[in-house]
Amino acid sequence: MSMMRTMPVLQVRDVVTSAAFYERLGFFHHGFWGDPPCFCIVQRDGISIALDGGEKPVPTNQWWAVYVYVENVSALHAEFSALALLEMTEIRCDNPYGCDDFDIIDPDGHRIAFGQDMEPGARPGLATTKHDEKEDAR
Repeated sequence: MSMMRTMPVLQVRDVVTSAAFYERLGFFHHGFWGDPPCFCIVQRDGISIALDGGEKPVPTNQWWAVYVYVENVSALHAEFSALALLEMTEIRCDNPYGCDDFDIIDPDGHRIAFGQDMEPGARPGLATTKHDEKEDAR
């Protein structure tokens, strides 16, 4: 049996406010669950992020809550820069892990990274299949 995809779940204070933030980033959703709204899934291209609201505290003990691989980090940075986001970093280049990336901070303090793999090819952790990882290890 193979695994198909992943969907990070972010704890948020207000699902509607968080969904609106992600909509500004080009994500869409099909609606909210609960009354008042307590859950929503936002999507853009092949990326899904669940927003889970309610009375639970929002954890902020991680560095990156989500790391999204993109085809063109410069173009996405320019797109997001035009939105005048309050908390967005410049593009970091020549990282030891082979990606150029930048971060945004969502309304709940979650750090979301968007990065482009600048060293194409399978490497541990970035292979698309188990076979790729085995080939890379040789």
